[in-house]
Amino acid sequence: MKKVAFFDAKPYDRESFDALNRGRYELSYFETRLRPASLPLLDGCSAACAFVNDEINAQVVEGLVAHGIRILAMRCAGYNNVDLKAAYEKGLSVVRVPAYSPYAVAEHAASLLMTLNRHIHKAAARTRDFNFSLVGLTGHDLHGKTVGVIGTGKIGRVFCDICKGFGMNVLAYDAFPNPATGLNYVSLDELLAKADVISLHCPLTPETHHMINHTTISKMKPGVILVNTSRGALVESDALLAALRSGHIGAAALDVYEEESGWFYEDRSATVRQNKILALLVSMPNVIVTSHQAFLTHEALANIATTTLANLDAFFSNQPLANEVCYRCMGQTAPAQPCCPKREDGRCRGQA
Repeated sequence: MKKVAFFDAKPYDRESFDALNRGRYELSYFETRLRPASLPLLDGCSAACAFVNDEINAQVVEGLVAHGIRILAMRCAGYNNVDLKAAYEKGLSVVRVPAYSPYAVAEHAASLLMTLNRHIHKAAARTRDFNFSLVGLTGHDLHGKTVGVIGTGKIGRVFCDICKGFGMNVLAYDAFPNPATGLNYVSLDELLAKADVISLHCPLTPETHHMINHTTISKMKPGVILVNTSRGALVESDALLAALRSGHIGAAALDVYEEESGWFYEDRSATVRQNKILALLVSMPNVIVTSHQAFLTHEALANIATTTLANLDAFFSNQPLANEVCYRCMGQTAPAQPCCPKREDGRCRGQA
């Protein structure tokens, strides 16, 4: 039986994968992240399974291959933390879970927006102390407001549908617009200028890194609400903090943060706050921070486990890898470029 090492594993990972594995693989769960220091844990393993904050750089890729690992299964959609060039050069196949539940993430984004707008987090904290005052809890009707959605993949489109249900005017921006969606695509500048709410749903690429910065924030309406459930580094944290302090951004809901590694997914309540910007953001009354939990539903966890195990099944049975991520085909950007020579089995051909 082939052994699979899971890194950055939590109890909910074990529960979902054990329920669906049905004896196919020997699953070993490690709380530590995949990084150079944790490579010895791969002894005797045939595959590694990683998550969004694991550090899969060239050194780790080399270590994986040195341990006989030929497949890295990402149990997430993103792969910006993987050195795909190194993986390609070493012949390491990388697979992912492209869609586990767009509803989970979109609904979380909508929940953050509603909570922030109607001050539900403040009201809940007050009533625990038997403070039933409504002073300072006035929000806005979302009906009739304009929401700007940046990124119209599956998650972005579901979020658009939710906002339409609220009666909001939806503006969309995507580097690769899809006319079939029927969305009202506009330029990024127009979206920034008109939106009362801006929600990010695009991948992290070199082109989108810090797309929300001092310059783009200056183009936004004063008092705009910013929601980010995508990738932390889409937002330049210094610029966000400055805009919140000045009031140009009225409120922010963040499920991701560009320096979240080492903080998110862990209990740091007894730790001295070394990350000053994160500490300031968490302390602000007009900011909500959740710990990259938008994906966390029972349905999404089941889908993640099902797809990850299917990816492993396909690899070990020499079947085409439908969810393969290749440096030459995809790189760090989309759409895919048809420049990777395929093997007869339909897989991407690494150099090793």
